[in-house]
Amino acid sequence: MISKDSLIYIAGHRGMVGSAIWRQLSARGYTNLLGMTSKELDLRSQSEVLDFFEKNKPSAVIDAAAKVGGILANNSYPYQFLMENMQIQNNLIDASLKMNIGKFIFLGSSCIYPKLAPQPLKEEYLLTDSLEPTNEWYAVAKITGIKAVESIRKQFGKDYVSLMPTNLYGTHDNFDLNTSHVLPAMIRKFHEAKENNNTPVILWGSGTPMREFLFVDDMASSVVFALENKLPEHLYNVGTGQDLMIKDLAELIQKVTGHTGEIVWDSEKPDGTPRKLMDVSKMHELGWKHTIELEDGIAKTYQWFLQNINNFKEVKMR
Repeated sequence: MISKDSLIYIAGHRGMVGSAIWRQLSARGYTNLLGMTSKELDLRSQSEVLDFFEKNKPSAVIDAAAKVGGILANNSYPYQFLMENMQIQNNLIDASLKMNIGKFIFLGSSCIYPKLAPQPLKEEYLLTDSLEPTNEWYAVAKITGIKAVESIRKQFGKDYVSLMPTNLYGTHDNFDLNTSHVLPAMIRKFHEAKENNNTPVILWGSGTPMREFLFVDDMASSVVFALENKLPEHLYNVGTGQDLMIKDLAELIQKVTGHTGEIVWDSEKPDGTPRKLMDVSKMHELGWKHTIELEDGIAKTYQWFLQNINNFKEVKMR
């Protein structure tokens, strides 16, 4: 069993998700957390990861490390999104198994599900149809991680589990317009347009796709839940179970940021998957549920953006 003084290694502890997990575990009294920067430990290197595990022998491993990005980044760097994600997760999973680590939590993404799967997305829809082409490289990598976790449970009976979050956002998000996801990109665009005399904001696509968003602190609470409980299955969706149109999201962010100009939709740009709503009933049945609603989460994220705005100046709005 995991105790408050168990050594818990959080891979990707400086990222948006990893840092939220770290904060939440610290707040709950966990005193023996371990994190390494990419300069200290290259997770793509099998030998480095195995050496690190042999030296430190963590009781639990949380894999919040990944190469991530939006449609543009996935389309531009397919090989890196496929190979680097597989290298990172394979090294962590395999080293955990070799070192007989009792608890492993693998974090993925809702993009693992088929593009046109029935809504809401249930865990059993995995591998039932073709993926969304714009991010299939990342999705395939994450699916291999899920299958590695499932096979270890099946073959070795270990308490390894995969959590698949919906679209995450929050403090410590990526606001670089070349690589960020839709919600942080919108926050930045609306803020900069407001500062520039409320100029029009141009957004990709038609605005009609439906999306679900989960505040990163709620994601962290699901990881703590999985750490403190033995979950009966290998794969769980994590989300709110509620979605909205991208147009409605844009208007909500416009309201929070105080932008009063026009919103222009560039329908020449791709929309991505039409809808990605998660069925989160399995996690609800076990006793976990989100607590932060979308407008409150956007407001918290915007406040953090404003406090850290000098860090985002290097990439100008296009």
